[in-house]
Amino acid sequence: MSPDEIEGLVRSWLASERIEIREQEDERANLHLLVKYPQGKNGHMFAIIIPKGRDLLAISSMTRVDAGQQKAMKELMKSEEDEWKSWIHECRMQLIASGVDWGIHLGHSSDKRTGPLQAFNVSEPVWFDGLTKNEMMQNLRRLWLAKLGIIHEIKYMFGTGSGKPGPVDDWQGKKDQRTRVGRPSSPPTEEIHTDDSMSFGEGFDPSDWI
Repeated sequence: MSPDEIEGLVRSWLASERIEIREQEDERANLHLLVKYPQGKNGHMFAIIIPKGRDLLAISSMTRVDAGQQKAMKELMKSEEDEWKSWIHECRMQLIASGVDWGIHLGHSSDKRTGPLQAFNVSEPVWFDGLTKNEMMQNLRRLWLAKLGIIHEIKYMFGTGSGKPGPVDDWQGKKDQRTRVGRPSSPPTEEIHTDDSMSFGEGFDPSDWI
């Protein structure tokens, strides 16, 4: 099927599930939508993208860590460095176990990326020859659960935060430089800030699939 045909199917599937969508202009993509999943006040935002020149649909979501939680992480890094290293290792292992593609953004000074955890991304590609409504919706569900796992780990360990988004060093004038970890792949709640200005899925670059 052509990208135009896939776009028509994706839009019809989302409409049938009454999923809220927001159009995004993106010259690198045939389609770029922001969708809220699941429905309701606790839903998260995901980017659904058909990159130009590729026969796949990419779904991704970026989560930005609260400033208060980042402060608590820094305090743990200073007082219990081994405990911090163990905690961030467990987060990595949990993301690996989720089976999705992922990347994390750690705070850094110069070339040292020691923390705190400032943001993380989850994403999944679905190639056109395997794309069905069930596959698309199950991918959304897997990504949502992968996000929730890390969000709850952060909240349990570092509290609910201040309600303000924390900094992301990788985004300070260097939007193309990201800390990518995990399988090769392709930026509200009080404890986790999801930033519309970064267009959910901003951390996912369709060119990663080219």
